[in-house]
Amino acid sequence: MATTSSGRDLLRSRIPMTVITGFLGSGKTTLLNALLATPQAANTAVIINEYGEVGVDHDLVQNIAESVTLLDNGCVCCVVRGDLETALREMFLARRAGQMANFERVILETTGLADPAPVMQAISNDAALIEHYRLDGVITLVDGAQGSTQLVHTVEAVKQAAVADRIVITKADLTDQATIDTLVAELKNINPTARVTIADKGVVEPDLLLSVGIDRARVAPEVVDRWLGPAGEEHDHHAHEAEHPHGHTHNIVTFTLWFEQPFKRSTFERCVELLTSLRGADLLRVKGLVNVEDESGPVVIQGVQHLFHPPVTLAEWPGAERRSRLVFITRGIQRETIANLFAAVTALG
Repeated sequence: MATTSSGRDLLRSRIPMTVITGFLGSGKTTLLNALLATPQAANTAVIINEYGEVGVDHDLVQNIAESVTLLDNGCVCCVVRGDLETALREMFLARRAGQMANFERVILETTGLADPAPVMQAISNDAALIEHYRLDGVITLVDGAQGSTQLVHTVEAVKQAAVADRIVITKADLTDQATIDTLVAELKNINPTARVTIADKGVVEPDLLLSVGIDRARVAPEVVDRWLGPAGEEHDHHAHEAEHPHGHTHNIVTFTLWFEQPFKRSTFERCVELLTSLRGADLLRVKGLVNVEDESGPVVIQGVQHLFHPPVTLAEWPGAERRSRLVFITRGIQRETIANLFAAVTALG
């Protein structure tokens, strides 16, 4: 895990990237078209990742400046058939050189069968991309009529829901309320920290999709809850730690760990290094705020499997809470396993 940097430097200067994913037929294109028609989505670069693969074949990425399409609303769009990292680098260079329209955010639409993890890892695996982009949020669409069946039979659909910051249920008008209620409960079981909303004919309030992550060095407590998910009643009833309900569909487990005492920087880094070396492939997503000794504000942590974004230190704590708070979305790793690992490493100093 790299050394922390100023929140002002890394958060405000980097271009936010929103990932829109969802199983086949979930309505991603309909939602994207409606979103791009709003003023909030102006100056957006849209990437259609056709095959949902990263790092497959560099030759399949055309020169971005030549393959970009100008959309009716002034946004730009390109189709990527290979290496997403290369496409993002070329887009930034073309933007800086004036070879394509200026853009202030990126929306990436994955294919219906995509595993979102490689897409999320793309901007964590390249020094140039880390400097220019940040992952703002993952939006997962779920078909209101077919979603429950897909969650039972398709592991990709479960992983898409598990790593989401926002879950949008589409096509709710094609089924009954009981089916939607059941689906919402199933999604909450998989990912209790994600906010679930229902699209109205493919339309969702833009700010729900485009204002997800932490984007500045000073934030309010509600911004943290917007990103991590509300702490819930457990926050008040347990003195030492709180846990969200476990989701066991396809062995996906989601929980929150709280830590009373500040971490030494070296101790927390050892915890992360040991965890990723032992079970990195099963860490679908990790995000949170960490109280690190000698830091005036919390350290923002975000990782996908073996890769973690460079940690960023905020200028100050949002509100009175000072405990470290980490949300884990894992494949088969139970809460106690990670809690015990952190406790053992911390005990060693």
